[in-house]
Amino acid sequence: MMASGPFFQAGHFKLPLGRQTYVVGILNVTPDSFSDGGRYDSLPAAILQAEQLIDSGADILDVGGESTRPGSVPVSASEEIKRIVPVIEQLARTCQVPVSVDTFKAEVAEAALAAGASIINDVTGLLGDPAMAQVVARHGAGLILMHNPVLYRKGHPAAATFTNMPWLEEQTAARFAGQDLMVATRLFLGMGLDRALAAGIDRTRIVLDPGIGFGLTTDESLDLIRSLDQIQTDSSGRLPVLVGPSRKRFIGDILGKPVLERLNGTIAASVAAIACGADFIRVHDVAPVAEAVRVSDAILRRAGR
Repeated sequence: MMASGPFFQAGHFKLPLGRQTYVVGILNVTPDSFSDGGRYDSLPAAILQAEQLIDSGADILDVGGESTRPGSVPVSASEEIKRIVPVIEQLARTCQVPVSVDTFKAEVAEAALAAGASIINDVTGLLGDPAMAQVVARHGAGLILMHNPVLYRKGHPAAATFTNMPWLEEQTAARFAGQDLMVATRLFLGMGLDRALAAGIDRTRIVLDPGIGFGLTTDESLDLIRSLDQIQTDSSGRLPVLVGPSRKRFIGDILGKPVLERLNGTIAASVAAIACGADFIRVHDVAPVAEAVRVSDAILRRAGR
């Protein structure tokens, strides 16, 4: 019988925490994502890539239908649904791992969860679409809450992606003005967590993401990785954390490498994040990262945390 302990619940999937680091494989079915746009935007290509990610060691698949890179063009909910739902429907029938959907639109989340997804990865941390929390709660889905400084740092080129968000009024953004990064991160995630709990989403269904690389300088991204323990605990206890370092700009800044030459840096950042407390690592290059994760876990989690 499996020993009791903390876990992450997503639909019918129950993932024990502390015994291993879970690898989240990125599957972008978009024409314009920053490093793999257009490669998997047909159904056969997307399914083949999903199968390869799982075979390579992905514990979760994260499907995205809209790019959030700087300069990307926002898409409608209907277009996002058209891109992702056929992929999710087939994955839900054939795959034995949870399917996550990277979206901040409640309408898209509703369609994705109805199609068989079990996790919503909201890059606005529930501070975007006011209906999102209720959708997640109604489906009993898992939820990834991401800290997104783009939403409160004016003038960032990626901000155009996040439209029709009434909370981004002057008085709300002012709450973050002049705040230390760690204070702002905790405040942002705390606001999202409050919305999740108020909607009836249980804490066992929530993962926090510090938003590495989103509107942050290289030093800020590094500081957040070093400080994971400061964002994952509140008065009610510890919440699991996801870190997504894959091919990010801070790695390019450190190594002087273009996007597609950042694998070694991604592996190093993933291992460092695990040592700092990450429970989930979200990456494009699953096979090599999964091997690094297994070795890291053998060293760092031999008795669990």
